[in-house]
Amino acid sequence: MSGEIAISVVVPVKDEAGNVGPLAREIAAALTARPGHEILFIDDGSGDDTARALTALKTEIPQLRVLRHHRNLGQSRGIRTGVQAARGDMIVTLDGDGQNDPADIPKLLAVLEADAALGLVSGVRVKRRDTSSRRLASRLGNGFRNFMLKDGATDTGCGLKVFRRQIFLDLPYFDHIHRFLIALVLREGWQVRFVPVNHRPRLSGTSKYTNFGRLLVSMQDLLGVRWLQRRYRGRATVEEL
Repeated sequence: MSGEIAISVVVPVKDEAGNVGPLAREIAAALTARPGHEILFIDDGSGDDTARALTALKTEIPQLRVLRHHRNLGQSRGIRTGVQAARGDMIVTLDGDGQNDPADIPKLLAVLEADAALGLVSGVRVKRRDTSSRRLASRLGNGFRNFMLKDGATDTGCGLKVFRRQIFLDLPYFDHIHRFLIALVLREGWQVRFVPVNHRPRLSGTSKYTNFGRLLVSMQDLLGVRWLQRRYRGRATVEEL
């Protein structure tokens, strides 16, 4: 690879050996018109052939980088590892199960690039291809979270997001932060935009979450994020004298 990197695509994965190949190729194809990009897959302690499948792709996709956690640390830590290692100022995240459509990436990037006041652009999944129980749990969870945090998000679980790298690095980190990025970016004084995106069925592997487990963790985290909102006095205007 040569030239300056402006865009870093970060994809945390665990036990997704059947999905990473097609997904990496789709991401590369979606960004063909944007040569200044890299693709980072973070293998979060997979017990299958995910790491081997990814490393085999590196000769085919030269912009691909593969990082690995030696044990499972969770999706938020995978995103953080990728953002910390990223060379681009703009970060794209998407889930590693193939349900987010990489063809939507340029659309979200264009929205972020068009407005310097925007800190994050979040996808909103149209016609979700999940089970009815998962859609119901998501609707209830999003409604309660929006009631508590007032962030205006209707689909905070959509993994497809575009944001500015430094903004993410400035946020207070905690596990499961990826579900509260919208509220925390707003807390920092940046604007957030929502864009409809495609959603696809999972073709391989199984989900790493259960509805009850996700709800239990979210309730605890909501209280913490609400506390963070109340304890923030806004971005500082700094002048060197």
